[in-house]
Order: sequence, then C-alpha cells, then structure tokens
Amino acid sequence: MGNCLSFFETGKALPVESAFQLPSPLLTWPPGTGFGLGTIDLGGLQVCQITSFDKVWSTREGGPDNLGATFFEPSSLPEGFFMLGCYSQPNNQPLHGWVLAGKDQSDVLREPIDYTLLWSSESLKIKQDGIGYIWIPVPPDGYRAVGHVVTSSQEKPSMEKVRCVRADFTDQCEANTWIWGPGKTSDPNGFNVFNLRPKTRGTTAMGVPVGTFIAQNGGKDPPLSLVCLRNNYLNYESFMPNLSQIEALIQAYSPWVYFHPGEAYFPSSVSWFFNNGALLYKKGEESKPIPIDSTGSNLPQGGSNDGAYWLDLPVDGKAKERVKRGDLQSSQAYFHIKPMYAGTFTDIAIWVFYPFNGPARAKVEFFNVSLGKIGEHVGDWEHLTLRVSNFSGELWKVYFAQHSKGVWVDSSEVEFQNGNKVVAYASLHGHASYPKPGLVLQGSNGIGIRNDTAKSKIVMDTGENCSIVAAEYLNNNKTTVVEEPPWLNYFREWGPKVSYDIAEEIKKADKHLPGVLRKDFEKFIRSLPNEVLGEEGPTGPKMKNNWNGDEA
Repeated sequence: MGNCLSFFETGKALPVESAFQLPSPLLTWPPGTGFGLGTIDLGGLQVCQITSFDKVWSTREGGPDNLGATFFEPSSLPEGFFMLGCYSQPNNQPLHGWVLAGKDQSDVLREPIDYTLLWSSESLKIKQDGIGYIWIPVPPDGYRAVGHVVTSSQEKPSMEKVRCVRADFTDQCEANTWIWGPGKTSDPNGFNVFNLRPKTRGTTAMGVPVGTFIAQNGGKDPPLSLVCLRNNYLNYESFMPNLSQIEALIQAYSPWVYFHPGEAYFPSSVSWFFNNGALLYKKGEESKPIPIDSTGSNLPQGGSNDGAYWLDLPVDGKAKERVKRGDLQSSQAYFHIKPMYAGTFTDIAIWVFYPFNGPARAKVEFFNVSLGKIGEHVGDWEHLTLRVSNFSGELWKVYFAQHSKGVWVDSSEVEFQNGNKVVAYASLHGHASYPKPGLVLQGSNGIGIRNDTAKSKIVMDTGENCSIVAAEYLNNNKTTVVEEPPWLNYFREWGPKVSYDIAEEIKKADKHLPGVLRKDFEKFIRSLPNEVLGEEGPTGPKMKNNWNGDEA
C-alpha cells in the first residue's frame, strides 16, 4: 500500500504503520460480469478503487485511543485516471482504506479554479510529523468537490493535482465515523475529521462514496463542503456478482459462528422448525392452530404485520421443550445478496433462525442476576452482513447485528480462520453477534444486560449448509432467477406476544440485591425496549429495515 512505513524516527510503532491484507490471497472469481474487474462505469464517468497510498502528514495525538491519524494521497493511479481527493484514517488500526479515482468520458471531470485553505496544524501543540494543511478545491461553475487535498507545505496545491466532478454526477453525503480531532473525543465546536458516506443509502439509492474524508471547523451542523458521487447507470448486471460469483464469495468469506459453552438454545433450519410441530395461529381461531408445511407454503403471504397471524411452538410439553433447544445439525444459513452504494459494493446478509431466545441475565455492579422470563421469546432471527467491493471482490467490512442495533467492523479488525473465513461469536441465550469473545455489557454505570461470548467446540459454519434465498437484482436477468421460499414472504410474527408480569419478574430478580441497587436496577429494566424484554413476537428478515436499506 505505498509508502506507509517508518513514519516516525522514534517512538513506539503504530498500527497504521503496517498495511492490512486478508490472510489468504483473493480468489480468481468465476467469469461472467464486470464484477471484480477493477473499474465501474457510472454512466459516463469510469471509477476505480485505489488502495495504494503515499503518506502526506500525520499526528500521534488526538482521535480514537489518542493515537492520532494519518493523511494520505492515492498512488499508482492507472493511466487516464485522476485523483478525486485524499484519504485519512486513525492510527489505532492497520492501514486499510481506499479512494476512488476517476476517468473522464464526457467532460465530467475538471480541474479546480483555486483552493481555499480550510485548516492547518501550525498552531497545534501536539506530536506531529511536520505541519499539515487541508485544502478545499474551488470547483468551476456546475462542478463540485468530492475530496480534500492535504499538503505538508503552505503552498497551494497544483490545479492539476485533483479533479472536481460535474454536479449531475454527485449526490448528497453525510459525515459518518470520527477519524480525528486534536482532543481524545470529538468536539462539536472544534476541528474534526470524519469519513463520508451517501446520505441516502439502500438497494435503490444512487449515492457512491468516494472514500475521502470531510474536515470541519466547529459550529453546529455546518453545511458540508463536499459531496459524494452518483451512479447514473444503475445496470447492476454489469458490475454485481452473478450466481457463480456469489457462490464463490460465500465459500471465500462465510462466517464461522461460535456458541458459548453454556448455550442451551441453538439454531435450526426453518423446515426443521416447521416439521417438528411449529404451529400457525389466527386471531379469533386460537383453538384451531394449523401445522405448517415444510416450505411454509401454507403461511399467509405478503400483507403487513397486522396481528392477524403468528407462529408458536408445539402444544405438547415435551415437543415444545425439544423444539426450543433447536437443532444445530439441521441449521441452515440463509443468504440475501443485495447492491449497496449504487452497486459499487455487494452486501451479503447472512440470516440464521433460532426457534427460541433464552432468558436474559443482568450484571449489577458485582452481582449477576437471572431475569426469569424477561428476554424469552419464540422465533429469533439474527444476522451478519459482509460488505464486499465490486471492484475487486475484497471483503471490506462486517456488520455484527446486536439486538436492535449493531456495529460495523473493518476487516482489518476481524478475526479470521481457515483462510478468509470470518469468525463471529453468538451471545449466550440472546444470540447477538460479536467480533471478539468476552463480556459486552448492554447498559451503563455498571448495570446492564450481560452478553457473554466464548470460543467453544460448538460452532456453525454458515457456508456448509446454506441457501441463497434472495438476490432481487438477478431476477432482472431472465436466465437467472433466485426463487424465494414461501416462508420469506410471511410478514407476520414468528412468535406469540409474551405476556408476563414485569413487576413480578423484577421482584424475583432483585431480591438478592442490596437495597441501594434495587431502584437503579428496576429503572434500567423498565427502560429496555420490547425487543430485549421479549414481549413482542419478532418478524422475519424481509420485514427488517436493513432488507432494502443499509445497516444501522
């Protein structure tokens, strides 16, 4: 990745001083489309993804972990391609980033007419490698800047250094994660650097991130000086993976999910759940539940979650307890393949079904508290999402879904095994996904729901027994259609609404706590959303916002 080593003559080496690479080389992807071929046509503007960089300026203080940040410009651009902006990242992780470069096809790119100095580090009393200057290109009329230029000199950059983009090839963007600021946390009234992403994101959104950053000089919600790109040629078949390429991606990256050694409630396939006595209930006819066909073909299709139908466990006590435990041997991973960032990336959402979500446990300072029925519910859908570059097929990020939220983790921070297979950890009873083993407390001030994970001998290889259940963009190609199973279009709840006396459950749970902690504990429990309390039956994958949208 270019000149990224030996930034400082003295001092401890920083993670950014080494370049990240996946454990195993990228595969040679099966042929058939423009996927993985290096360039994408946005409808008159060709772009390529640059991952080699030359360091321009860096600091060792401020930002995440107070380790500073480093600013780069892309290097080794292919012939005919121009830089659109510089790249920056925190120093607390290995160098792993990209920016797009553009090749003009119809007067889409032009040189700036000037530069405005946004900020310099001259007055900063921090450890830094020289002085850094951040410039905003001044575009000609009808064009917009999509990236900053960083220099180590106070002289203005050359006009040939960067290109601005015609306005009809740009889209609104927003500041996303914090990269750097002089302090240990971002100061809304100070100077901050953030990465950028399109403001509107989803399977039909047209915004394309450039991989550049935004520098802001304080103020409340200042207007952004930069924009993202726009894909005016949403022909996904040209650069999204075809079916054989999807299968190769699954075999390359599909996660291994490790379960806690104390786990009692495992996943199963949907058909196992149906074949082992799951029942369909209809409002007003509760005394006449209906067995479900193994494919879900007799489930109501479409509509909305109107409360008219729901699923539940078998009535027989022994059968109910058996189905609650799931069946890891039958378990299946269900893959949804979708375009993201206007088809410049592919999101591979991996859904796993659990017949039952077990009871939650809380930590109250030094005390561990069983929460009884709180957290229990029938039908638990969990997922991970892999974000893959359509320029190269490289895995860039992994989304770990955690109850009603989740977290994106750069692939440089993910654990791998067996080559480039992602490792994930399912929390005890609740099945939320985490990138590392250990305890994650969902709460604050020493009180929260325990999410315990560990690497045991109990593991699910999501690529071993898997099914591609949806890839809507492929259905535009008459020769390739991914048939969706009937259960995927069941839009009602996969479990009944659980009715229990929360006050009684709290009373049982906190009886062993000192009186001084009980009030805070009770307040915390009552603040939990229904998804954690387990009152409402969950809906299936297609009803989640991330089915057509971006992850949280």
